[in-house]
Amino acid sequence: MAQERLGRVERRLAAILAADVAGYSRLMHHDEEATHTKLTALLAEAVDPAITDHSGRIVKNTGDGFLAEFPSAVEAVRAAVLFQSRVKELTSNDVEERRIAFRVGINISDVIVEPHDIFGDGVNIAARLESLAQPGGICISSSAYDYVRGKVGVDFIDLGERPLKNIDRAVRSYAVIWDDLSTSSWAQWALRPSSSPPRLSIVVLPFASLGGGPEQEYFVDGVTEALTTDMSRISGAFVIGRHTAFTYKGATINLKRIGRELNVRYVLEGSVQRSGNRLRVNAQLVDSESGSHLWAERFDKPLADLFDMQDEIVARLAGALNAELIAAEARRAQRSVDPDAMDLYFQGVAIANRGTAPEHLTQARGFFEGALALDPGCIDALVARAGLDEAAAAALLTDDPAPRLALAEATINEVLSLAPQHALAHLRLGVVQVLTNRVPEGIAECERALVLDRNLAHAHAWIGLAKVYIGRAGETEADVQEALRLSPRDTRSYIWLMIVGMAKFHLGAYGEAAVCLRRSIEANRNHPLAHFWLAAALARLGAIDEAKRASRAALALNPSFSIRRVRSHLPSDNPIYLAGRAHLYEGAELGWGAGAVTSPLGQSRHYGRLPLSSGLLL
Repeated sequence: MAQERLGRVERRLAAILAADVAGYSRLMHHDEEATHTKLTALLAEAVDPAITDHSGRIVKNTGDGFLAEFPSAVEAVRAAVLFQSRVKELTSNDVEERRIAFRVGINISDVIVEPHDIFGDGVNIAARLESLAQPGGICISSSAYDYVRGKVGVDFIDLGERPLKNIDRAVRSYAVIWDDLSTSSWAQWALRPSSSPPRLSIVVLPFASLGGGPEQEYFVDGVTEALTTDMSRISGAFVIGRHTAFTYKGATINLKRIGRELNVRYVLEGSVQRSGNRLRVNAQLVDSESGSHLWAERFDKPLADLFDMQDEIVARLAGALNAELIAAEARRAQRSVDPDAMDLYFQGVAIANRGTAPEHLTQARGFFEGALALDPGCIDALVARAGLDEAAAAALLTDDPAPRLALAEATINEVLSLAPQHALAHLRLGVVQVLTNRVPEGIAECERALVLDRNLAHAHAWIGLAKVYIGRAGETEADVQEALRLSPRDTRSYIWLMIVGMAKFHLGAYGEAAVCLRRSIEANRNHPLAHFWLAAALARLGAIDEAKRASRAALALNPSFSIRRVRSHLPSDNPIYLAGRAHLYEGAELGWGAGAVTSPLGQSRHYGRLPLSSGLLL
């Protein structure tokens, strides 16, 4: 046993930092002693303290550099930023050709540990990344970037997939952007061979203030900064930091050039203009490669407190941009001859956004399954597939919804174990809980999702639906109005309008219910449940012929609908909710069956004795 322990290789996960001195041979050639003395001083005064302060250790010195390890990528990057900044201060008065500057590469990987060294492919990658860094710069791998993004107080630029010497695969790498370097310098660095814009990459340019005073100027800058922050919450988005974006403020802008300089696919620009007692905000999204305009939006509102208006404008823009960026990525993916997992994911989302008719959900599932076949760990595809299972259960596309909901919950729990701060995953978990008679837990999860992403408008709508299930339908409309305030042109607004229609139906306000349900159908005719609910509402109003037409439209979209399926899904046992269910029952008898031997619902019986559930929605 002792021999076995002696022969065991120790391994651990570590953040590896490799650094060397740029142009070390040249510096030593000019003055060996001065270079050695200066380097020793910089290591003692700047490097060693920074590494120690961030729980790192220098594994070994390499003559012109060193190798260090840290317990986390965040600590490694913070240490590197600290000592690089300190080195710049200490060498600021040195003649440029004699100035010492470190290049730093950082990677996170499993390493082999020995008393005075560490080994492994991850160490080699850190050393190769070091060679990509500018003098005085820091270059990190995508694996390290995933850990540090948004946590280290610096911005990064995507250098694209990079072939590294003696590494058998290209490594996506990112460089820290220093404020004292010009945008053109970073553009030249980023556009070296092999750089390509990442998906969902965008810069929010400073909005122009047209004819306003200092107060409006602050407001405009606030809109730009808040949009930059909110866009970074979009899953998979790469957003250029505000410090870099603001270097373009007031400059004559060529959007294609900016796209090339910052290595982004999309540019958002806009303007704010005050006219009398009104404020007008214009925004447009541009494809930086082609220069084509993809989307534009205008807000024209009565002038109130400028800073109270900021949150509303930012939320609306962020919500709309999320959908537009995904649609743009789906169009790109369709043109790809060799689509990868994310290409398939974007195409699936675009189809799912068309509606909840069975054909759309089936097509979308095919894309998500394809994405997961290529990348089983694609979190976005896992969350999206769970959403389809929820939709199939809630929209009554299956005889037994329980297995679909159980599968969705298992998938979401798996995702949250990997990404506990994934806002949409928390929402999806809340949806499952709402649909399985765990309404308080579901509302709590939806609220958790909103804490993580305040612009997740769909969470407000689901909270509104949950209140129907616990006998508080009178509160539903306010929650849905909040969703519509945040995202008035949302691709899911048809669902939200139907939720209000359901609530009105439960309250006995059938006329108002019919108005909301018609608006839902106008927004998206590919949602069978809105037609079913409209049929019941019209029947309660005595419009039997119109009710029959609505019922036929519903069945055309979902021919397999039946009373048995209605009974199979009972999302709540709240007595107020159960009492309200009788309204739907009466509407079904009057409109869907209207005394026929075989009703449009596929039942040939007196269904006055059949318990109906009104939980018919996504």
